[in-house]
Amino acid sequence: MTPSRSNKSTESVSATSPRVASTSFSELKRTHTLGELNLSHVGTTVRLNGWVQEYRNLGGVLFLDLRDRYGITQVTINPKDVTEATHIAGAGARHEDVVAVVGVVQKRPEGTTNPKLPTGEVEVVVENFVVLNPSKTPPFEVKDTAPSNENLRLEYRFLDLRRAPMQKLFRVRHEVTMAVREKFSEMDFLEIETPLLMRSTPEGARDYVVPSRVHPGKFYALPQSPQLLKQILMVSGFDKYFQLARCLRDEDLRSDRQPEHTQIDVEMSFVTPDDIFSSIEQVLQHVFKKVQNHELPKSFPRYSYEEVMNRWGIDKPDLRFDMELVDLTDAVAECDFAVFRDNVAKGGVVKGLTLKGGASYSRKHLDELTDFAKQQGAGGLAYILRGDESDRSPILKFIGESVKDKLCELADCQKGDSLLIVSDKQLKTESILGQLRLHLGKKHELIDVTRNSFLWVTGFPLFDYDEEAGRWDAMHNIVSHPMEDEMHLLAEGDETDLAPTDPAHPWRLIHANQYDLVYNGSEIASGGIRINRRELQQKVLNILGISNERAERMFGFLLQALEYGAPPHGGVALGLDRLVANMCRVDSIREVIAFPKTAAAASLMEGAPSELEPEQLEELSLRIKSE
Repeated sequence: MTPSRSNKSTESVSATSPRVASTSFSELKRTHTLGELNLSHVGTTVRLNGWVQEYRNLGGVLFLDLRDRYGITQVTINPKDVTEATHIAGAGARHEDVVAVVGVVQKRPEGTTNPKLPTGEVEVVVENFVVLNPSKTPPFEVKDTAPSNENLRLEYRFLDLRRAPMQKLFRVRHEVTMAVREKFSEMDFLEIETPLLMRSTPEGARDYVVPSRVHPGKFYALPQSPQLLKQILMVSGFDKYFQLARCLRDEDLRSDRQPEHTQIDVEMSFVTPDDIFSSIEQVLQHVFKKVQNHELPKSFPRYSYEEVMNRWGIDKPDLRFDMELVDLTDAVAECDFAVFRDNVAKGGVVKGLTLKGGASYSRKHLDELTDFAKQQGAGGLAYILRGDESDRSPILKFIGESVKDKLCELADCQKGDSLLIVSDKQLKTESILGQLRLHLGKKHELIDVTRNSFLWVTGFPLFDYDEEAGRWDAMHNIVSHPMEDEMHLLAEGDETDLAPTDPAHPWRLIHANQYDLVYNGSEIASGGIRINRRELQQKVLNILGISNERAERMFGFLLQALEYGAPPHGGVALGLDRLVANMCRVDSIREVIAFPKTAAAASLMEGAPSELEPEQLEELSLRIKSE
């Protein structure tokens, strides 16, 4: 890294200085990018513009690597062949200076070619070299390897984005969006923009709100999604809609969440889920073929919510590796181990999974796995280690050899393997083992990272009961249509004497015509068939504790539209950021968002959020409440 230098603008430096341009830029404007020169250009005079990546002084001859988003080209300054001013300017160039070069393309001398670069067989012998704008010493080197300090990367995002790996990510993102638009247009969808300023409907995540200057005391909300508006478009007769929509949610952040994200929003009229699945599969097949030259299967496998929870313990399973959950409940229902027996008697389950080669686990490793299971909510973790000569297990003295052998048979736990067992309520047991499965898959590198694994998950429960809050919640979406053959359970729920916590309560038995698309263990899309009749939508809102008066206040525009010939319709929204991040095999969607926020929802580069000037607050009729 070069020593620190002042960041003077070109206006503040003498025109005679070799550090800045004294020639009109129109005479220096590039004729070629830094990724396109090759042997066919030998003998051609070219003009190049870019940033200084590297510089070397070998025996008085200067070699500089210039970079732009297209590639890198080596330029050579030989003091014998150029003016003193040009040589001084080249010698004064430093990392990240933006420069202009005029010179002749020549073949590199024998033994100096660089096969790693498309331009590696040629160099440009400089006739004129101009520093267009000098750079301060960067806080980190603009190289392929990312700085370890992510906050520093975000503070100087304009430098981070210059790195070649980042530029490649955004090239992929661009190609994905273009392919998406191309395929939807081919299938006769219309791209229609919905507004960013709309009414607040505070259900689910919190809204970002915007005060109105012309309506003091009133607020807009930034859209969490275009959901209600795209349903209005279906009522309006636009039977095939899509949009690359910006969505904003004031929620706690993770690696796959940001305050603002982009989703590929889709809605269709007169359709069943099969039509939606087919449309999305065609779009993704086109995207992967065009962007990565990869053939996806013509249709993706479909599983019910119950099946994925039963087999993999999670509603977004990663199927790039094996290791399914096994139900051991019946085998231990009458055993002498009270933890298992008593749990089964209360309606709980006992399930396990087999780790191939896991018999070699030490006590330390087993304690670490037990701690992990407890972090997921387990009371403990039982295990059986199948050695070559004998089996080891702290529960063996309670369950006996015959039960142990039966458990190992059910779980296909062979010599050298280990069987890991959890006992609790069904959903809790499955969820704990689902997280344990993912943990082991990553730890032992069982995941085939070269694969693309897609699947649909269907038939989610319509309602979920929040015992702490004492209320019914929508499992996914307040506008999801119940399965047709379960509609009668809505009325039965009004008449039942069963407590909401009872698994047999009619409302717990209703499934939504809802579906998720899972890609490599990440939920990248969610959708469903929507409610298209006012009375049904009002009924669902009532079950969720929203009175008719409140429903009218919050969703009146949608309820009114449903009374004017709303067609059967459904849709889906794909997370563009998650899709691109998965395609590029990066761990966080922050890598594929140009200017992302930190985990604290802050933008370090421009310092947002920030305080407003008193005059702005006055205009908006706002006052900051003092602590």
